[in-house]
Amino acid sequence: MPEWLVYTLASVLVCLLVIVTTVMRHRRVAADEDTSETPDVLEYMVMMVGVVYAIVLGLAIAGVWEARAAAEDTVQREAQALYEIDQRLDVYPAAFRAQVKEHIDAYARHAVTTEWPAMKDDVSVGSTGADLLGRIRSDIAHHTPADELQAQAYQPLLDQVAAADDARHQRLGSAGTTLPGAVWFGLVAGAVVTLGLLYTLQIRRSARELLLATTFSSLVVFLLFLVWSFDSPFGHSGTDSAQPLSDLITPTA
Repeated sequence: MPEWLVYTLASVLVCLLVIVTTVMRHRRVAADEDTSETPDVLEYMVMMVGVVYAIVLGLAIAGVWEARAAAEDTVQREAQALYEIDQRLDVYPAAFRAQVKEHIDAYARHAVTTEWPAMKDDVSVGSTGADLLGRIRSDIAHHTPADELQAQAYQPLLDQVAAADDARHQRLGSAGTTLPGAVWFGLVAGAVVTLGLLYTLQIRRSARELLLATTFSSLVVFLLFLVWSFDSPFGHSGTDSAQPLSDLITPTA
């Protein structure tokens, strides 16, 4: 299911719940209940709960945003290292360049089509990717430089293979969710408590108050959706985060 559809459904359901609960509550309220004033202590408690939840929610957003940015940087470094290998091979014979390019293409294709879905589902990616990267290292390590230019390019090429390998390990280590289950429980429970305070404030059925309640509910749902969306550093669906590696794949005719 697309992420925008998940957010839309969740937002609509929560807003409907707020409106329906408010209307039903006022149908059942006692005729002599005074809803004109809210006790001062209740207003203070509502304010404190809102502030605490806002801090927790802000920290969660900052944490998942940082993890997403770090994951994107890791993929970019991995793709850049492979790109540098391809570009630095111009001093080698054409047949050797084509061989290494073919192995780089196979590695990038495997990473995008096989490893990304496995990372999204938080399952083992296997050893195929490491073997494909090992073939690139073996190609370069076992090719004897034929002249001074090739000799100068030899060690930098191996360094780029090591950089790609290091970035790959960081990428696999960053797969999965960022926030533990206990944090998610706190975020959801805090949202329920915060929205539940709308009723303790004795909101009425006026259009202005219902609009305020639904707007606030939509904001809370949006922020939780934002945390959920960024909680997976490489995304919950598709391979958009693999674009730097996808650019390395040679289009098929």
